[in-house]
Amino acid sequence: MQQTTFRQLFDYDTWTYTFLLGDPASGEAILIDPVQGKIDRDLRLLKELELELVYALDTHVHADHITGAGLLREKTGCRTGISHHAGIGCADIPLHENDIIRFGSHEIRVVETPGHTDTCLSYLFDDMAFTGDALFIRGCGRTDFQSGDAGRLYDSIHEKLFVLPDHTKVYPGHDYRGMTVSTMGEEKRFNPRLTLSRTAFVELMANLDLPDPKHMHEAIPANLACGESDA
Repeated sequence: MQQTTFRQLFDYDTWTYTFLLGDPASGEAILIDPVQGKIDRDLRLLKELELELVYALDTHVHADHITGAGLLREKTGCRTGISHHAGIGCADIPLHENDIIRFGSHEIRVVETPGHTDTCLSYLFDDMAFTGDALFIRGCGRTDFQSGDAGRLYDSIHEKLFVLPDHTKVYPGHDYRGMTVSTMGEEKRFNPRLTLSRTAFVELMANLDLPDPKHMHEAIPANLACGESDA
């Protein structure tokens, strides 16, 4: 059985999860949704675990924090990846549906799950799904900016994620209630938004009336420039 190093990391300022996956045999690792303000933490952990970062992947163009992908590339030489729909020329890899990202003897499959934004991706690895801001634990991402579309989000979740085995673990991009992990089976049964009909879901999402993310006006331009140090 192939061994994998896995760490779930958290940024309390933006309620963001960053995920580290590593292959101890080769020493190669990836980070999913790194946060710029937590780069020192991530680099220290990689060094302690004797891992070399080969990819820094974002699930979408974030509005609530600045990605650490660009700075990680500057410091480690890793490659960065984000959805091809983002049209970000500074990213190394424009990711498409069913693309495969390899680290050591392991591989991650890319699944396009738009709706929160039109750039949203989920990453599938073994029995784990890193769902970004598409699917949360007992919730989902908002759909009122960045080309959000509630109907597309509903379809993405039901047609791309809820078709996975029920035991598939759900690791979201954020959590605001102290939850760390769920399963697809749990979310299909208990997610109060996604157990609604499509019509009711679209109506609910249209009436959330949420404030803008506090870092939105700085985060989006910076993330369109890969969060580089001179952005």
